[in-house]
Formats: sequence, structure tokens, C-alpha cells
Amino acid sequence: MTVVNSTAVELPLSAPLNAAFDYTRSVGPTIGAFLTGLRDRRIVGARGSDGRVCVPPPEYDPVTYEPLTDFVDVSPVGTVTSWSWAAEPIEGQPLDHPFAWAFVTLDGADTAILHAVDAGSPENMQTGMRVHVHWADETIGSIRDIACFVPGDEAEPVGTEADSPPVTMLTTPIRLAYQHSASYEESFYLRGLAEGKLIGGRTGPGAKVYIPPRGACPTDGLPTNEQVELPDKGTVTTFCVVNVPFLGQRIKPPYIAAYVLLDGADIAFLHLILECDPAEVRMGMRVEAVWKPQSEWGFTLENIDYFRPSGEPDAEYDTYKQHL
Repeated sequence: MTVVNSTAVELPLSAPLNAAFDYTRSVGPTIGAFLTGLRDRRIVGARGSDGRVCVPPPEYDPVTYEPLTDFVDVSPVGTVTSWSWAAEPIEGQPLDHPFAWAFVTLDGADTAILHAVDAGSPENMQTGMRVHVHWADETIGSIRDIACFVPGDEAEPVGTEADSPPVTMLTTPIRLAYQHSASYEESFYLRGLAEGKLIGGRTGPGAKVYIPPRGACPTDGLPTNEQVELPDKGTVTTFCVVNVPFLGQRIKPPYIAAYVLLDGADIAFLHLILECDPAEVRMGMRVEAVWKPQSEWGFTLENIDYFRPSGEPDAEYDTYKQHL
């Protein structure tokens, strides 16, 4: 463990961060009926105990709270009840040019559906105007099967759809993109990784060493701004054997995900253990980092490809028992 004396003031790192995953769910009988209708270029609502037709259909009656099962088709033509102009569309919205967000009450429905109206300009929009569905070129069982609404009270012609099984599953892409600005402590940790170093942080001499370093020590609230360079060897504290494949998996199971306590650190972090049979991994096993080629290094812990057994004797239990 080496204390790093750094007097140079460096600006915190900043970079775009994109978090994304595809959320897949079963849709059930109610939403499934609505999505199946959209795929077949029909608008399906549900009639409640009070006789009102809701579009989209809720899963439960708003009066009796019983499941809704009386599905009815409504017209793809309706009336704008309120609207707001979107002069600068953002990525992911239905249209890439200015449009109106509008509540549209379809003929035969008693509730409004929110969607885009492609009217050209705000001067062409007004409450009470008649609009109809403009269908996507390919319908798959998604709200995006309605490409948008357009002015006019004559429905688009719809061809005869072949018999297809009902829609039972829905995959929704979840995306969050933002600019992340790292803290001072996170920045010196990331800069260290880019140089092939593992740098933790502590509040001062004798204090606990955290890696990755925290903005403040959780026990006293003081900043962990004293930099401590740690070796790339450590001890397995706890681990699990990953046997189940999942979407996006890059390593064929089985493999080990383990918490590694670096020598001199007071907190373990999660990483891979490879180059050994999963049955041989154990608590107390001594491991060392395997780094990627330097040409592939960046500001990330992925610079370490994985950890492997170092061949040293296992650590005594008392040296890591407080880190389980």
C-alpha cells in the first residue's frame, strides 16, 4: 500500500453515460387484447359496469374493481379534446418534426387516448377537430403501431389480416442517456485505472481505505481524498457460481463472480474469477489481476479482464472475516 502525494489540482472527469436494457414482460389478457387489436389494425376498448368504454382498456373496472372482460372495438376516427404543440421533438418521440400531443376520444369510446397528431403547424390544430389513425407500415402489437393521428374523419383502409396468435409478450427498450460528472475521489480512481493503477481513498493516516473511493467516509462524513495505491492482489471473501445464462451474457457458464478484497483495502469489490475450475474457488483464496493489453485501457475497472488464483496459500479467516 502506497500513499500517493498529489498536489496538482485536476478537474473532475466527465463523460456521456448511457444506461439501457430491454424490459420484457407478459401482458395478460387485457393489455394483450389491446395490443393484439393494434397489430391487426383495430382499436380495442373495454366496457365497464357503468356502460362506459375505456380506451386503452384498464385491467380492472374503475367502479367495481373486477377484471374487465367485455372487449369492444371502437372507431379509429375521433375528436381532439385537448392538445399541446411540440415544437422541438426529442429522440424517441413518435415524429421527428413538430407535432401536437393530443387527447383523442375515439368514436365509440368514453375516454381519451394520448398520442401524436401530425398537423403540420399549430395553426392547423384546434380542440374539437376530427382526426383518424395513421397506421405504421408494419404492425407488431405495440402502441407504436399507431404511427400518429392525422386530420380528417375518414378512416384509412385496412386489409384483411391473417389469423395470428394473440400478443402475449411485450419488449420495451429502456434508455437513459446523460452526462456524468465524476467526483474528485472517483476521478483519481478512474485516472489511476487508465494508468494501470488501483488507487483507493481514505480520510487520513490510519483510516479505512475504500476502493472505489467514496466521496465521504460513511462513519464520520469526512472526504476520502487521501489517495492510496493498492496492489493488484487480494483475497476472495464471498463468491457465487453463475450457472444460468441470460441475455447479453459474454461468458459461457459456469463461471465465478466474487468479491475481492485487495491487500490494504477495507472494502471488497465484485469481479470475475477465471483460469480455474469453479469447484476450486473458495473463501480465502488468494488471487491476482489479469490486465487487458495496455492499448485497450480506458477509465474503467474493465481494464482488469479478470482475477485468477495467484498460487499463494489461502488467507487466514481472521484477515477477512469482517468483510463477509
